[in-house]
Amino acid sequence: MSGRRGSPGAGKSPRRAAGGSSEGRIPEGRISEERISEERTAERTAEGRAADGGQAGRASRASRAKPKAKRSTKEKVLWATAGCTALLVLGGCAVYYRLNSNLTTFDGDALSKDRPAAAAPDGQGRTPVNVLLIGSDSRGNGNSDLGGGGDGGARSDTAILLHVYADHKHAVGISIPRDSLVTIPSCKLPNGKWTKEQTNAMFNSAFSVGDTDQGNPACTQNAVEKLTNLRVDHTIVVDFNGFASMTKAVGGVEVCLPNDIHEGDLNPNLGRKGKLVFPKGKQKVEGQSALDFVRVRHGIGDGSDIGRTKRQQAFLSSLIKEVKSRGMDPTTLLPLADAATKSLTVDPDLGSAAKLLSFAMSLKDVDLHDVKFVTAPWRYEGPRVALVHPDADQLWAALKADRTLDGQDASATAPTATDSAAPGTPAAETTTTAPVPDAKGGEAKPADVKVAVLNGTGATGLGGKAAEAVKGAGYTVTSVGNAAGKPRATTVVEYGAGERAAADAVAKLFPGATVQAGGKGVSVVLGHDFAAANPAGAAGPAASGSPGGAPAAPAPVPSSVANAARSADDDPCANVSYG
Repeated sequence: MSGRRGSPGAGKSPRRAAGGSSEGRIPEGRISEERISEERTAERTAEGRAADGGQAGRASRASRAKPKAKRSTKEKVLWATAGCTALLVLGGCAVYYRLNSNLTTFDGDALSKDRPAAAAPDGQGRTPVNVLLIGSDSRGNGNSDLGGGGDGGARSDTAILLHVYADHKHAVGISIPRDSLVTIPSCKLPNGKWTKEQTNAMFNSAFSVGDTDQGNPACTQNAVEKLTNLRVDHTIVVDFNGFASMTKAVGGVEVCLPNDIHEGDLNPNLGRKGKLVFPKGKQKVEGQSALDFVRVRHGIGDGSDIGRTKRQQAFLSSLIKEVKSRGMDPTTLLPLADAATKSLTVDPDLGSAAKLLSFAMSLKDVDLHDVKFVTAPWRYEGPRVALVHPDADQLWAALKADRTLDGQDASATAPTATDSAAPGTPAAETTTTAPVPDAKGGEAKPADVKVAVLNGTGATGLGGKAAEAVKGAGYTVTSVGNAAGKPRATTVVEYGAGERAAADAVAKLFPGATVQAGGKGVSVVLGHDFAAANPAGAAGPAASGSPGGAPAAPAPVPSSVANAARSADDDPCANVSYG
């Protein structure tokens, strides 16, 4: 099922095949130090004999001229050395070779032959990326010591589809509930045969197809592509060992619980309350305690997997925050990668340390507030979960069109301050960084003015357009979302105590907007006047879906989904339970 990418006969002698052994083998992608040492010793001996000028020297020259196999080995050493030189900035050859040998890849031939098309580059050559993250509870590789599944095989209790937008400044992770009833397409078994398509099957059963300790990540990827009609570019599987090691590598992750958690909550079969495991409130966890946190279901909310999903999203948000606080550079990423790759299985196209680190580095410009987490729209279906349509379909369509949850087109070029302003559009001449009067009669920098942008029209993409204008004027946008209640006719800038001057300054960006007291801080609530001045399809006939043009903009993501999104910079105590 799993094999090392680039190895001779890949797929015939996988690195971690069920029931197999890797004892006595040199890890592929790595040159034996003993072998190199023996060759160098032999060469020095031969050269010493040649210096005598006798028959031994002639024999030595003949020996050195002889086999191509020895030159081939030297060439490998030279190429490896050249590669190490280029990768010294990533921590040196020793670390690079260790990361490479740690990685395991799954069989790329097990992916469906009928896959969605890959995303096309935007006008600037940027391409969105979809990454499927799977948490495995396999008992293999020492995971049973950390609480792996009690039965054989492997399960995937966590699956998140991470969409990195074309601008590589926004990302959203969509959690797919494990009990969701979906269609699982034909999947490849370890014996090479393919299963029949299954309908109305539990989503996490895809990972168990074949019943191996490695699981079946290709089958889960096939199921996600079937469900979403999105091309999954990469798949990463992390088991308990890898997860625990990563949390230790970053020095722990801050989490929060709404109430105390005891041993009986972690193990309902214990039959008693047991000792206190987690106290209520904020705390740092790592290793086993981090695993216990993301796995606990009982004793919080309604004890459902939906609540656990919310805590996993909060955990990942804190993990991202911790990594970014240390700096998205090789110094931070290499120890994290070294910890993770020992228990990491990836798709063949991500099967090298260089590619893995390159992908991680490509996310360094994503701001914490622009990393969102949501759960695919769902409802209970007896003891299982059904995905809600058309809400889920609108979510997948928005990602396919590279639209953020508020409708912003992340593939589009942001408007410039020199663009002319029609009535109801942000005025170009007011995009200035002049100081703003503060509540005490002094002056505040525009960046100190924090503005929330709410789309009160129901039209797609307006929140993103307005947010770009506010940012372009130097103000700080704290959030972009949809306004509650009925659609608004006109744009309103609301302000809290002491914020009137700032609200007046922001209102100049929206000709015709009214300013009124209400709420906290400064909020721009867009009305139909803004929508009329910024119609969908203003770029040309392509927006209407006419032949030869780009597809029409998708329907907006339902506000029930967009408004429930967690940002990576949210309070770790917020939204961590359900029911």
